[in-house]
Amino acid sequence: MTQYNPKSLNAEEFINDAEILDTLRYADENKDNMELIDSIIEKAKLRKGIDHREASVLLACEDPEKLREIYSLAEQIKKDFYGERIVMFAPLYLSNYCVNGCVYCPYHLKNKHICRKKLTQEEVKAEVIALQDMGHKRLAIEAGEDPVNNPIEYILECIDTIYSIKHKNGAIRRVNVNIAATTVENYKKLHDAGIGTYILFQETYNKKSYEELHPTGPKHNYNYHTEAMDRAMEGGIDDVGLGVLFGLELYRYELAGILMHAEHLEAVHGVGPHTISVPRVKPADDIDPDEFDGGIDDETFCKIIAIIRIAVPYTGMIISTRENKSVREKALRLGISQISGGSKTSVGGYVEPEPEEENSAQFDVSDQRTLDEVVCWLMELGYIPSFCTACYREGRTGDRFMSLCKSGQIQNCCHPNALMTLEEYLVDYASPKTREIGEKVIERELLNIPKEKVRKIAAEHIEDIKNNNKRDFRF
Repeated sequence: MTQYNPKSLNAEEFINDAEILDTLRYADENKDNMELIDSIIEKAKLRKGIDHREASVLLACEDPEKLREIYSLAEQIKKDFYGERIVMFAPLYLSNYCVNGCVYCPYHLKNKHICRKKLTQEEVKAEVIALQDMGHKRLAIEAGEDPVNNPIEYILECIDTIYSIKHKNGAIRRVNVNIAATTVENYKKLHDAGIGTYILFQETYNKKSYEELHPTGPKHNYNYHTEAMDRAMEGGIDDVGLGVLFGLELYRYELAGILMHAEHLEAVHGVGPHTISVPRVKPADDIDPDEFDGGIDDETFCKIIAIIRIAVPYTGMIISTRENKSVREKALRLGISQISGGSKTSVGGYVEPEPEEENSAQFDVSDQRTLDEVVCWLMELGYIPSFCTACYREGRTGDRFMSLCKSGQIQNCCHPNALMTLEEYLVDYASPKTREIGEKVIERELLNIPKEKVRKIAAEHIEDIKNNNKRDFRF
């Protein structure tokens, strides 16, 4: 029998099926063990995280009073590490050509009625200008796996094009990359291209289910896919993003799996995941979510988010436009720190909407609001929308970022940078209503910068931005 070993580089040892099943049995046996649950909550209050077994016990617990404690703690940990900042981004789909047979994704090879598209460099440029005109500074690029249509050279060319475009006061300052598992050599190329975070969703950590859900194509290889983050780090990428597609497999199995993956990265590389994403299966062309028996309701979804936040307090947590406004609002409070706005999940679609007969979307978007509407909504809820990418550009990545984040020192960088980039957005792109609300938010939040010297410099640069004297100052 394969043994569990978080320090192993073998996927079936660091994501060990027997360990997960034993963990779930342990959680069931202890879901009403209030003494144990209290001790786990007390440990979580130290802000150092809890392991996959402890988190699974909290997930199994259904005691209303303990759940209130868990939610309250998740909310407080989120504030301690991230304050009220919410990082803004948008996805940009480059191509939906794909050779895989993933049964939950409309890009699967056998889908002959979806419109296949691939952006030219001129089209990439036009889409990026449209995104810049909204106010976006951070993109996550996406593409299907197709070595002929979407080779690594195409991805690298697109990254180069994106970074090269300076339009009015706009610039994409960070490109995160969500493409298929690849080689160490290709990860080195992505690193050299200056990407931010490399993101790869596991989809499911259950190997048997994984192989059934990916019956054909290179993605069928569970071990190669699951070990991708280790190759990415070997290639020099020190910020990686994990995620599972909730609904494909039983959610308790997935929570244990994703936390074991985070523990593995810490054990081997000394750096856990920079981000964890929590997408759920949603309707899409040729896809019916009801075909999958692991679907989770909104209440369970929010519980998962809260427990991930407690278990991995330092990680950024991402929610997409798969979720509607009300779910996003609950999730933000419990742990989410990054959110997309004005998103399109089609190939292109930012310059002008796709005609229905040319639909190339990966999934239906539940939150249809513009970026400005999302920014305004966030500020009305008491959050600070942040367009900051300073940590990447100042070299605060990997273990350097994590040490700052875990110590709380990141507040003297992130908080002022968030306010300055918000001011850039207000001056350059915001509607009158959003700008009015935003100026009050900035005035209030300047007082919450811990160091007086930093507070004074930030205030001066915000005044410069208002007077159009300076852009892109960063701590």
